[in-house]
Amino acid sequence: MPSPSYIDPLNGKLYPLDIPRWCSDEGKPLLITPLPGISRDDIDRATRSLWRYRAALPVEIRQPITMGEGCTPAVEKAWDELRPHFKLDWFNPTASFKDRGTTVMLSFLRQLGVDAVLEDSSGNGGASVSAYGAAGGMRVRILAPATTSPMKVAQMHAFGAEVQLVEGPREESEAEAIRQSKQIFYSSHNWQPFFLQGTKSLAYEIWEDFGFTAPDNVIMPVGAGSSLLGCHIGFKELFAAGQITRLPRLFAAQPLNCSPVDASFAAGVDTPVERAVRKTIAEGTAIKHPLRLKQMIAALKESGGGTVAIPEDGIVAALKRLAQTGLFVEPTSASAAAALDVLKARGAIRPAERTVVIISGTGIKAAGLITELLGAS
Repeated sequence: MPSPSYIDPLNGKLYPLDIPRWCSDEGKPLLITPLPGISRDDIDRATRSLWRYRAALPVEIRQPITMGEGCTPAVEKAWDELRPHFKLDWFNPTASFKDRGTTVMLSFLRQLGVDAVLEDSSGNGGASVSAYGAAGGMRVRILAPATTSPMKVAQMHAFGAEVQLVEGPREESEAEAIRQSKQIFYSSHNWQPFFLQGTKSLAYEIWEDFGFTAPDNVIMPVGAGSSLLGCHIGFKELFAAGQITRLPRLFAAQPLNCSPVDASFAAGVDTPVERAVRKTIAEGTAIKHPLRLKQMIAALKESGGGTVAIPEDGIVAALKRLAQTGLFVEPTSASAAAALDVLKARGAIRPAERTVVIISGTGIKAAGLITELLGAS
């Protein structure tokens, strides 16, 4: 197999991995060329973090910036006739799944000599890059929407990041980051492909959680798509390595108020489809124009999965229901739980199947909002 490279999925152009970059020469998002995957014998069982799967990475990372991320619990709960397993990724160090991508992305960039990074984020990504930058001795600047949860901004400041709040919609933070990328390396969790090399650990971990088998279904909240694409990459590698016999069906849950992936999937296309965008309590997935839309639609189709768009009252109902089972989650994550009912009603998932729901972040980060929502529900 040829050495791993960056690849522009639109035209197949390759770029070497040993030169720091976050996009193609044409300003398009990149991926890593397909990798062969690993077997259970390649797992470093002495390491209790996602770095136990380091053999699956495209390059050797000699000194990772790690704080024990990964190895999060999968907790089975009753949900009417279903028995889903909730993958509680808030047990990561900064209380969100973003740490999976950040640990690999920043470790790789630091190994290449990058010592200062720029990130744009609606909250969890910025908190994660701030924390791992601090742990790795890297200078961090975060651009975040002015509407970002104060708890998440407080996290960024606590880790010593320089935080610039940007007025306007979420995409304006990204536009400003791209403008500033000439002065500081743009280490975006949406753009830099090594972030997906970290989030693919979700697939490897779920595989190991269930005795080295694939579940039938995986449901996750989707905005920019790093959990969806990470799972797709990881499960495809496991399939290529002969470790699983089929891909699990992947389902993307989005708030109806901002659901571009659902709009395109429902229309049967992989290009943007016009759909009204409104404010949503699921701020972590409020991305109007996801960069990797084409790749997300392909992942959903290849896995035999689909999309669900959840109205705001459905998110609140799922939030309350999860809390009544002992799970205090972000509104963004509640959309994935709400999708269970919709998918069951459609016949897309069944009680006899094993279904995993990715809970990407904790409700602690949005405690004020949740108090208002549940108090009024």
